[in-house]
Amino acid sequence: MIQFLIAAPHSGSGKTTVTCAMLAALKKRGYDPCAFKCGPDYIDPMFHRAALHVDSHNLDLFLSTSFTVRELYAHYAAGHGAAVCEGAMGFYDGQGMSAMASAWDVAETLDLPVLLVVQPKGVGLTLAAEIQGLMNFKNPSHIVGILLNDCPEKLYKMLKPMLEENAKIPVLGYLPHLPEAKIESRHLGLKTADEISGLAERIDFVADILSENLDWQKLFELTDKPEPEMPVRPKYRHIDQIDDWGLNDYQLFPEEEIEEPMVRIAVAKDEAFCFTYAETLDVLTAFGANLMFFSPLHDKALPENIDGLYLPGGYPELYAKTLSENESMRNSIRSAYENGLPTVAECGGFLYLGKELEDNDDEIYPMVGVLPGSGFPVGRLVRFGYAELTARADSLLFRAGESFPAHEFHHWDSTANGTALTAAKANGRSWACGFANEHLYAGFPHLYWAGTPLPRRFVEAAVLNHQKEQTP
Repeated sequence: MIQFLIAAPHSGSGKTTVTCAMLAALKKRGYDPCAFKCGPDYIDPMFHRAALHVDSHNLDLFLSTSFTVRELYAHYAAGHGAAVCEGAMGFYDGQGMSAMASAWDVAETLDLPVLLVVQPKGVGLTLAAEIQGLMNFKNPSHIVGILLNDCPEKLYKMLKPMLEENAKIPVLGYLPHLPEAKIESRHLGLKTADEISGLAERIDFVADILSENLDWQKLFELTDKPEPEMPVRPKYRHIDQIDDWGLNDYQLFPEEEIEEPMVRIAVAKDEAFCFTYAETLDVLTAFGANLMFFSPLHDKALPENIDGLYLPGGYPELYAKTLSENESMRNSIRSAYENGLPTVAECGGFLYLGKELEDNDDEIYPMVGVLPGSGFPVGRLVRFGYAELTARADSLLFRAGESFPAHEFHHWDSTANGTALTAAKANGRSWACGFANEHLYAGFPHLYWAGTPLPRRFVEAAVLNHQKEQTP
């Protein structure tokens, strides 16, 4: 099985473009590839799925333990001819100033060969020194080959022999300067796949050029590995009993398959609410949820006969006017919440449940109104990055004193962020956040559900709600 990770010395090197082109080229060659993304990024996997129709999942060594990451990788790579993992930021850049949860950390955990994408602008021999430094910084580095991006053919023909002689590593190919392949961005990173016209055609175009300029035989020689095996877990005790494996090492899926869904959980999914981890949806389904997708933008009300509600993150600030004008949906959600419907709302979903939301044009619009805060733009990232959440009391998802990894990524803030949990960064900074009770979690922090007790707890709460609704 062809398996490798695409990394770069720094952000902006073209990892997403190269990854998408590589996946498209492998698909054309009949390898049925799957994709992975290092870190908590929502958007890059959306590109893999929407533009290429390739399975894509996240691998994050802060949000998950190494055991869970190995389990996720083996589960989702099974049956494919190739697996391509896209790194994040610079190769060794992880939490804080460490390599923890970096692309290198993922390569080390999964023993993946690494294809390093380098833009050779304004350097010659120095590039060999930089590459050699990256290769020698950690042992092993896992770097097996170099791809030169945004590199003219003439320059490539000069750099390839020089780098192979001085850096002692194969240079497998190059991509020329392709301004037509550039992907637009906005305040939370790249625009989503559905927003970019002709995206599939752009990727197909780059894939054909890559195919012409890549030494496929050498790439396959360097990256052909046995299909990953599912790691064996010990026998688990009750899901809520903490053991030596830690909270984030619960079984990924139930030990026994649930044949029939036990409950219906509504999941917001449209242009405004699109930040969901595929793994979260998969584990909710595995633990007995029938996911009912709906659009707060376009539908008039929640799906009928639901037992739970999940409002993920996204870009509600870009659609505040339309969300506000859909008054029947706001009323439907408010009524369901007030009747005790188990509800989870992360980041954008949290802003939507608030009192008001200010958009990019300084216009303020009423939202659902079950939470007291009003959302407003800050003009910069707020409380950005990984954090550890600690629950102050028992609630829908959490038990008092438990800690869960999370991350925040938003340019908006709220006048009321809640006090149900404490968030803390590795540098010692901490703050109160989130609203939580027996049927609610709502806050800016994004949670990663796979390998935790969260999906079971949410489904169990939905089951109890269903039973309550069925009681005369």
